Amino acid sequence: MPKIQVRTGDTVMVISGKNKGKKGKVVSVQPDKSRVIVEDINVVKRHTKPTQKMPQGGIVEKEAPIHSSNVLLYCNKCNKTTRISKKFLEDGKKVRVCKQCGEVLG
Repeated sequence: MPKIQVRTGDTVMVISGKNKGKKGKVVSVQPDKSRVIVEDINVVKRHTKPTQKMPQGGIVEKEAPIHSSNVLLYCNKCNKTTRISKKFLEDGKKVRVCKQCGEVLG
């Protein structure tokens, strides 16, 4: 199973596709399919049948998954997209660190 570098709650920027250059927060990660769902990005319209929850049915807009290779982690300190490196703290915890500015990410 391929490893995904982003986690739920991370801020990412889309680096390719129709939403290139947009930033958003990761809502969920699907590691088995190598896909992520990002808030307000790749919004599609779905036609839904009437149900008890939505008796009227109709057209619903929702976020569709994006391949994980099309997003890159965004560092809020240096305001750039970045790759991550791993670093051990004094207490032995392993954390993700921005390669450009050294800021600890989540």
